[in-house]
Amino acid sequence: MPATTEPAVTGAPAVVLLSGGLDSATCAAMAVAEGFALHALSFRYGQRHTAELDAAARVCAAVGAARHVVLDIDLRTFGGSALTDDSIAVPKDRDAGSMGAGIPLTYVPARNTVFLAFATAFAEVLGSRDVFIGVNALDYSGYPDCRPEFVASFEATANLGTRAGVEGRRLRVHAPLIDLAKGEIVRLGTELGVDYAMTVSCYEADAAGRACGRCDACVLRRKGFADAGMADPTRYQPGAD
Repeated sequence: MPATTEPAVTGAPAVVLLSGGLDSATCAAMAVAEGFALHALSFRYGQRHTAELDAAARVCAAVGAARHVVLDIDLRTFGGSALTDDSIAVPKDRDAGSMGAGIPLTYVPARNTVFLAFATAFAEVLGSRDVFIGVNALDYSGYPDCRPEFVASFEATANLGTRAGVEGRRLRVHAPLIDLAKGEIVRLGTELGVDYAMTVSCYEADAAGRACGRCDACVLRRKGFADAGMADPTRYQPGAD
C-alpha cells in the first residue's frame, strides 16, 4: 500500500511527479504558484538513492502540498540500469557538455512512461486535468523520456486511453522546465522561494542525503548553480566538495 498524507488545502488539483531533486522541486513550486492544489506523487522503485524520498517529503511540507503519495513499485525486478542494479556502476566524472550525446547507464528503462501512467491514473481519480513533470531537454543526461516529443506523445496517449479523455476532460501534461538550462531553472526556483538545500539529486546520495559530487546528476546540479551565479547549497560527502 502507498504511504500517503491527507489533503490539507483546496484548489484545482494537479498531480506533480516529485522525486525530491532540484528539477522536480522547482516544478512543484511552479504548480503551486499557478494556483494548483499540489498532489505530489513519488516512487520507491528500487533506486539506490532513496534519500530523495525524504527530500520529497521536505519539499511537500515547504510548498504546502495538499497530499503526498509515495508508491512502491520494484523496478529492480527488471534491472538494466545503474540506478536499480547494483552490478552496474554509476558513471562518474563525465563532462556536462557531452552528456546529451548518448543514453547513459543511469537511464531506467521506460521510467517516465511508468511514472506518468500512474500520475494519469491518480489525476483521473482526483478529477484533475493537470499533471506536472520536471523533465528537461537541455542540461540533461541524454534520457529519451525527457524530450518534448515524448511528453507530447504521452499526453496524446493518455487522452486516448482514459475515460476522462474520451468524455472530453482532456489531460494536460505540463513540462515547464523542458526548454530551460539548469542555471535558468535554479534562478527560477530561487525566485519562487525554493530552498535547494532540502533537495537531493545525487544518484549515490548516502543515507543522510549527502551527494557524491561526481555522478551526472551532481555534475549537472553544480553546473546549474555555477551558471546561475549562486552558491551551491548541496551537502556533499566528505572529500566530494
